[in-house]
Amino acid sequence: MWQDFLSQSMWDNTVADYLIFAMLFFCGVLIIRIFRHFVLKRLRVLSQKTATLLDDFILTLVEKTGLPLLYFGAFFFAVRKLTLHPNLERILHIAGVAALTLFGIIFIGKLVEYLVRHHVSKTETALAREQNINGLLVISKVAIWGLGVVFLLDNLGFEISAVVAGLGIGGIAVALAAQNILGDLFSFVSILFDRPFEVGDFIIVGEYMGTVEYVGIKTTRIRSLSGEQLVFSNNDLTGSRVRNYKRMEERRVVFTIGTTYDTSLEHVREIPSIIREIIEKIEDVRFDRSHFASFGDFSLHFETVYYVLGNDYALYMNIQQQINLALKEEFGQRGIEFAFPTQTLHIDSLPRACGADPPAEERPGTSS
Repeated sequence: MWQDFLSQSMWDNTVADYLIFAMLFFCGVLIIRIFRHFVLKRLRVLSQKTATLLDDFILTLVEKTGLPLLYFGAFFFAVRKLTLHPNLERILHIAGVAALTLFGIIFIGKLVEYLVRHHVSKTETALAREQNINGLLVISKVAIWGLGVVFLLDNLGFEISAVVAGLGIGGIAVALAAQNILGDLFSFVSILFDRPFEVGDFIIVGEYMGTVEYVGIKTTRIRSLSGEQLVFSNNDLTGSRVRNYKRMEERRVVFTIGTTYDTSLEHVREIPSIIREIIEKIEDVRFDRSHFASFGDFSLHFETVYYVLGNDYALYMNIQQQINLALKEEFGQRGIEFAFPTQTLHIDSLPRACGADPPAEERPGTSS
């Protein structure tokens, strides 16, 4: 009687076939659950003791994408033991390919997201991190899903070459129509990986200057010193000469002072030493040189070069002010005068002409 029951047929399969299917699927699920509760749980405990986050990411990726794929694989393996109607078998084949494609897209997407976040977290500040991550993830997701759809269509029997050819022709037309947008997009990728500047950097582009506030897929926004926001296309920035003052390790300063021509030779020789002594007493400064450089129109020029050990503009201005005050005090004590624009007019005396007015000293009622 038991044999008769097992040999009964329903939908082209016997009861024994269905029992084998159920047993195989149950065993597969049991093995997966044992793997999850014992192996993965043990690995999770071990990963928490390590300093790297890579093992945590791999375990999370296996739990979110690997385990569902294993469950589907167990069902698909078990159902292959049954004799299915061609239409149902076709549906299962499509479902299997779609599931593999979907899980593959999710897996690659999570992997790319981790790599992007890992790269950006090491190279960008917290302010710029999420902006750059979101921009890269949009690009990567579009590319991954596009490749995934092409892979799915190819495995479902579609003539993918015609589709690719059509996409190629359409892509050329779109590229011609949106070449500026694509140029900005590629420039964004170049800015992100080459990092000529980051959010928070003070840069100068041509005649414009300001602090970088946002780096987007198409535009970069800069807050100028006067307060307004400047918007540049990424393509313009990558094609321009950008001066990044945030990357300045030290600032070279050249300044010139002038003294009058009445300055004695002794003082002229002393002035470079005076300037050197003043600068060397100031912190965060490295003296380079100071020389009597040239003869000007109305002054003797002394050129001095020093380095500020930092990129802060306020620090530079404070140091220069300190130097100027010390020079003013020292020159005042020594009687050295700073030069200012002067002009001397020499008038040659001419013979007195007939009917000409006499000189002032010869006029009646005048005195010198």
